[in-house]
Amino acid sequence: MATVSHHRSPLAGTWYPEDAAELRDLLALSRANSVSRTGSFLRRGGRAFLVPHAAPLYSGTVAAATYRHVQAAGAERVIILGFSHRRPIHGVSVPILEDIETPLGSVPVDRAAAGALAAAPPFHAVAEPLVCDHSVEIQIPFLQTFLPGAAIVPLYVGHLTADQRRVAAARLREHLDARTILLASSDLTHFGYQFDYLPFEPGESTADDLRALDMGVLAAAGSLDADLFAHQLSNTRSTVCGSAPIELMLETIAGLGEELYQETLDYDTSGAIMRDYRHSVSYGAAGYFPASAWWLEPADQTALLAAARFTLEPFLRNGRRRFAADPGAGALSQPGRAFVSLYEHGELRGCVGCFEYPQSLIEIVPRLALDALADRRFARVADPDGVEIEVHVLTPPRRIADPRQLRPGEHGAYLKSGARQGLLLPVVAEHHGFSRSEFLRALARKAGLPDTVYMGEGWELSLFRDQRFQENRGAAPPDRPA
Repeated sequence: MATVSHHRSPLAGTWYPEDAAELRDLLALSRANSVSRTGSFLRRGGRAFLVPHAAPLYSGTVAAATYRHVQAAGAERVIILGFSHRRPIHGVSVPILEDIETPLGSVPVDRAAAGALAAAPPFHAVAEPLVCDHSVEIQIPFLQTFLPGAAIVPLYVGHLTADQRRVAAARLREHLDARTILLASSDLTHFGYQFDYLPFEPGESTADDLRALDMGVLAAAGSLDADLFAHQLSNTRSTVCGSAPIELMLETIAGLGEELYQETLDYDTSGAIMRDYRHSVSYGAAGYFPASAWWLEPADQTALLAAARFTLEPFLRNGRRRFAADPGAGALSQPGRAFVSLYEHGELRGCVGCFEYPQSLIEIVPRLALDALADRRFARVADPDGVEIEVHVLTPPRRIADPRQLRPGEHGAYLKSGARQGLLLPVVAEHHGFSRSEFLRALARKAGLPDTVYMGEGWELSLFRDQRFQENRGAAPPDRPA
């Protein structure tokens, strides 16, 4: 067996500055740019993350979105799932290392965890020079900046059979305690002649076409289903370089025993950065959080309802529009999905939502309250004094391949097939006492699709959870379908 070694990253002076002060400045700029692009709100409770691995000059801002959330999680140990761009790997290689040094100092390897993993297939110990790759190495200065003092477990994921992946995931879960974060290192689409991937010709729509490709990949990763994710890559021939680390991450967290939902934290392309789409690499940052990470505390619920009432009241009285001041960087500034229902003396008068494209809750919920007044499916409001507001805050959708994963009354669902789509909130099943099959039939009808849609192909089904709260202006409105 090779000797445990100290390792200095070969990226210093090439991929990033060799001077420590310059490197700190570059990473500080990445953090500042991330806050500027995505806001200061940080979701708590992340268990795993996707992060790109290009040079900080390219993907550093997107990577910082991941690391800001890793920092918020307060981890003391990070398991990095990388891979080798240079040579094929079978199984999962565990480099025999004591630490990794960069211009910012040394990061210790958790030798106990690494040794325990390497003790049984599909993990195996290897000499570090055989696998050293920027998919792992580029993450080290970010970890030193955002999570100083944390230990790492660097792993290089290669070819795994489905059975090997399940075994590896089960062994990784043994090490995922409350102080440990799992990190999958991967860039997204590699587009252009240089990468032998031209699903469309470069042109004015290239940015939109790339985004659509990459959002499909991220949605598949959001399923937490490694097979569904692999199927998405196969269908599109997508050039996601770190597919093996992502698949192992998904297999691992899918078995944790808690429902996790993926949030895209940031996205960019080298084509946009360099203003040249002839060759472009896409960068995505994503986190995996429990549903409770989206729920608002009672004080924030009250403030959001008050903001909706502040906007709704003058419009009900005299048609005047007004909006409350932005409360700043708190929970209400977070990008979110929401529905607003309006009741008049307990009768539903409108229900509209923001689902596919998240927006700041404090901005979108008051606007949804106005839009609900114009919901033509219901009678118009006759008594402004009798109107009550109900808000649903939603998790992101999680794609599922099997409709039997949906639990009516707990999950809402979103169905899409071609240009048709439909959404039902969890309260629909709760109000009508729907079984799973009844709920799915109602969802298909809502989308204008036949009940048999689930037996064919070309459909995508996603589930989500919601947090529901309403004004306390007398008796609470009864449960109603939306």
